[in-house]
Amino acid sequence: MLNFNFYNPTKIIFGKDTIPKIKNLIPESAKVMLTYGGGSIKRNGVYDQIIHALDGRHVVEFGGIEPNPDYDTCLKAVAQVKAEGVDFLLAAGGGSVIDGTKFIAAAAKYTEPDPWDLLLNASLIRDALPLGTVLTLPGTGSEMNGGSVISRHSTTEKLFFLSDHTFPRFSILDPETTFTLPARQFANGTVDAFVQVLEQYLTYDVDAPLQDRFSEGILLTLIQEAPKVEADPRNYNARANIMWCATNGLNGWIACGQPQDWASHMIGHELTALYGVDHGQSLAIVMPGVMQHQRGQKRKKLLQYAERVWGLRGEDESCIDQAIAKTEEFFRSLGVGTRLADYRIPAESAPLVAARLTERKMLLGEHQAIGRKEVEQILSLRT
Repeated sequence: MLNFNFYNPTKIIFGKDTIPKIKNLIPESAKVMLTYGGGSIKRNGVYDQIIHALDGRHVVEFGGIEPNPDYDTCLKAVAQVKAEGVDFLLAAGGGSVIDGTKFIAAAAKYTEPDPWDLLLNASLIRDALPLGTVLTLPGTGSEMNGGSVISRHSTTEKLFFLSDHTFPRFSILDPETTFTLPARQFANGTVDAFVQVLEQYLTYDVDAPLQDRFSEGILLTLIQEAPKVEADPRNYNARANIMWCATNGLNGWIACGQPQDWASHMIGHELTALYGVDHGQSLAIVMPGVMQHQRGQKRKKLLQYAERVWGLRGEDESCIDQAIAKTEEFFRSLGVGTRLADYRIPAESAPLVAARLTERKMLLGEHQAIGRKEVEQILSLRT
């Protein structure tokens, strides 16, 4: 097992009817900004619960944070934070709203003129406003980590930061808030959670069996529970299990002492920035290609994955082929396309994405061995 540091200060409040507990989690004297997306929280009752819980508090609102939150939108929120003296942020939504709110929290404390610097160099984040979350769309795990992914649509860029300063103080996880999610959002979130686990698991063996078993447990649970939600969108237990899987998929537990990949995410970010595909869709396209292209380097873990997750026993190449096929079949069973052609993304996207990553001097994968040629080859497998 590799050396590791683990830090996670986020308090989780899980279960039905937990949103009212916000009133005991935010200081009474706080000036709170409630951030949210397109307004679904006003249709599903989450907004009313939050406002009731914060009755008597100083509350301002900032709505309209997009999927793949846009830098310029977030800067408008930063300006409002400063103008109104906000000192606590409360994000109500999925990973995009939470990611955007983390960036707002950091940018509000950044004194230099261009907060985009924070996405180029996370060490510049030395302080941030405190924030909490009410999760309504599981998948990214952003409710229990310090990461944020921000898009800059004007320049077709999508970058991320990780900082100890942007962990949520608390996160409310009420599975009932997910009952009314559109099928597409549920599917994207499930794919995101699944691939995030694979990014930390499908690398090379370092004799960390507990972390491997944690990862396999999350993957098996997602495979088991997702069809239950498809069959009955109001299945509370299945929703709860998927929500908790997604949170544990990226809160640091399964990464302890493990090498990590993240090539699928970095390549997927470029597809989203260039062609507007959903984050989960981009991962469903790229991950099977990474598995195929990197099968030699990942062979031992791929065979372990094949056996422990898909029940495929054997040591030959056909076992790996079947495991990759099963992964792709699972994504498709959720209604998520797994090929560039499914989203009318042209074949010439391969050299374009590869060139953009090269411009950023990014070498990907657990061995930093995936460069321009390899990225192009991976995407060429996904036409």
